[in-house]
Amino acid sequence: MRALLQNILRILATFVLKKYRPYVIAVTGSVGKTSTKEAIFAVSKSFEPKTRRSFANYNTEIGVPLTILSEKEKIRGFRSWLKVILKGLTLLALRLDYPKILILEMAADRPGDIKYLTEFVKPNVGVVTAIGEIPVHVEFFSGPKAVAREKAVLIESVAPSGRSILNYDDEVVLEMKEKSRARVLTFGFSPEADVKATNYEMRSPASGDQAGISFKLEYGGSFVPARLYDVFGKQAVYAVLAAASCGLVLGMNLVEISEALKNYQSPPGRMRMIKGIKNAWIIDDTYNASPLSTMAALEALRAIEGKRKIAVLGDMREIGKYSEEAHQTIGEKAAEFADLLFTVGEKARFIKSAAIQYGLSEEKIFHFDTQEEAGRALQNAIKQEDIILIKGSRAMKMEKIVEEIMAEPQRAGELLVR
Repeated sequence: MRALLQNILRILATFVLKKYRPYVIAVTGSVGKTSTKEAIFAVSKSFEPKTRRSFANYNTEIGVPLTILSEKEKIRGFRSWLKVILKGLTLLALRLDYPKILILEMAADRPGDIKYLTEFVKPNVGVVTAIGEIPVHVEFFSGPKAVAREKAVLIESVAPSGRSILNYDDEVVLEMKEKSRARVLTFGFSPEADVKATNYEMRSPASGDQAGISFKLEYGGSFVPARLYDVFGKQAVYAVLAAASCGLVLGMNLVEISEALKNYQSPPGRMRMIKGIKNAWIIDDTYNASPLSTMAALEALRAIEGKRKIAVLGDMREIGKYSEEAHQTIGEKAAEFADLLFTVGEKARFIKSAAIQYGLSEEKIFHFDTQEEAGRALQNAIKQEDIILIKGSRAMKMEKIVEEIMAEPQRAGELLVR
């Protein structure tokens, strides 16, 4: 049944795209896809109000055609499927109002996923966020190079008249420029990137200013100041730089892009600052975890001003044979600066053991099998003005710990990953 529905959705999506010919911006990468998609949406919507982006994490062989056919249709049984199919047939039978720009997130959990999607979706712009040396979802691939080859299929699918947008700071991503038939626009912190961030600064709640990030957005010798509120880390800036690159491709200038970015808010669970109990602050990065994103989150925790730094880290899943090594690397990083380390899950034991090996006192490390246990212990350990990073793979549901220690748990449905 699933295969039949998948084929029906693909056929309908193919003909809808041919009929309405929207401008398609496709986003892939091992980390940062959703944040980048949302930032691109904020910029593109200010340029063209008739813009649609993938709903939630609709980024698979089912999710992508669902986005093409319907804006926000949650699949909850046969009636939902029927509604989407009827919507697709209606779009083909009649001339309806349809988005001018589609922003589609594309995942690659297994070999062939991107190829499947680009056989019926022909992007005008292809964006690759980041991959890293040990990407997420690697367990179904022979290794990181195989993951990179799969992601590069998106860039290969962009026509010469389109544009490829690549992360200059990620060596694996930058190498994809050799496979692009389209002009390449790069983004990053590197001075050699086309669209870059300079004067990067994080502002903690302790600074007296509204917490967040400030930087200069630069392109072609011009620059504008930019601010992101209640979000931390360079990963958030990378999302904005990719979005700015898309804005430039659409014909916007830096001032217009900077204004549009004022409407951008990092999605729940992506390095968002939330007020905690006892006047503490939580950096909620619970949506997912890979070695690259966890390392970036720890770097942000180290850089932010605060009395004590507490890292609460759960298992990183879907990295196959690299799991032990990756968790040990994270433990080594946490040992450099964390005042307290809480680990959750079976694989996170490697974080604990590596942290001890690299000098963090065992008395400052607490391991738990469940989120509930960790949340209760953390509640007792928190002191005034602590800065607490909470991160783990989606399967670990680390947002339960955030809910346990947030100052306004009644807002959990609004602020946390669900």
